[in-house]
Formats: sequence, C-alpha cells, structure tokens
Amino acid sequence: MTTITSTASAAYWEPLWAQGRQYRQVHDTERRLMGEHLGPGRARPALDIGSGAGALARYLHHDLGYRTMGVDCSPTAVALATTHDTGPGPTWQCLDITTADLSALPEPAYALITCRLVYRWMDDKADFVNRIRRLLTPGGVFWVVTEIAGRRADTDPLQHLGITRAEAETLTAGWSVVRTADLDVLRCYALRP
Repeated sequence: MTTITSTASAAYWEPLWAQGRQYRQVHDTERRLMGEHLGPGRARPALDIGSGAGALARYLHHDLGYRTMGVDCSPTAVALATTHDTGPGPTWQCLDITTADLSALPEPAYALITCRLVYRWMDDKADFVNRIRRLLTPGGVFWVVTEIAGRRADTDPLQHLGITRAEAETLTAGWSVVRTADLDVLRCYALRP
C-alpha cells in the first residue's frame, strides 16, 4: 500500500529543505507591489506563513516596519532562516498552520498575514482561508502570492502548479476588498475583511 503525503505537511517539505532545495526569490516588482498594497508596518504584528529561509519575513520586518513572525512546518527551513539573522529581526517558529492550535502563536491577531507560494499546496483551501480570517485584525491584509493555472507552456514540466479558477474563488470569496496584480505566472492578492 502506498501512503500519500500531504503537500501541506512537514513530511513533504522537510526532506526538500534538508536537501538544500531553493525556491523563487522575492523580486523588486513584488516588493514594489507590497509597498503599494501593504503600506508601512508601524511595528504592527505580521505573520509570514511558509516563511522558508525567511527573505519575505525579513523584508516585512526591516523594510516595511512590521513586527514579523515567520512560521514554517519544516524545522530545516526555520533553522536556515535563523542563520540569516545578524541582529534584531523577525522571530521564527516551526509550526504547521493547517493543524496547529492557533493560540500557540505569540499574537492573538495580525495586521498582516502573508502567504507566498503556499496557498497552492493547501489540501483544504477553504479551511485554510477560514483559519487566516480568525487571525487577521479588522482592517488587516491577507497578502497571497500564488501561481495561476494555464500560464505556463503546455510543455513546461511545472505547468500543473497553478491554482484553478475554483481555487481562486475559494481564496477571494467573502472579503470586502480584493485587489490583484499579475507577475508573469504569479498573481498577487491583497485581501481585506
């Protein structure tokens, strides 16, 4: 019997991080869009879900001024993120956001929650979005960057990675404000309650 590992779990991600796998870096266009949609942090709490090596969490903390916590289900990713810290910066926690008791987080609510290249991997996308809603402050922003299906050539081996129209609708349903911006195969969403 074959056991299928959830792509939202540490059992899936930990071996990839442990083998030195690297993922798409945040680039200047994304940073510009975050500046436009997120604004200054003014030391408000931010949560970066699936923080990996921590580049986005460090950008939110140092450049935009949020008090940032990065969480990832991979212990190796969290350990890697901490090696990049040279002074005061984001805090890190190994946590699976899909199954953890949310009271394990240091803040009861966050002004900003980011989810970069993570939403696509969530098994139960509706449940994931509902968990985020419970963690977001009134007036806060849920920032999601995800690949959209059909944007890669049919011959591209990564063509299957994008979210479907139905998965995009699950993500955007029920928010009072939905703003989007496209970056090649990616779409950025700024969602507000």
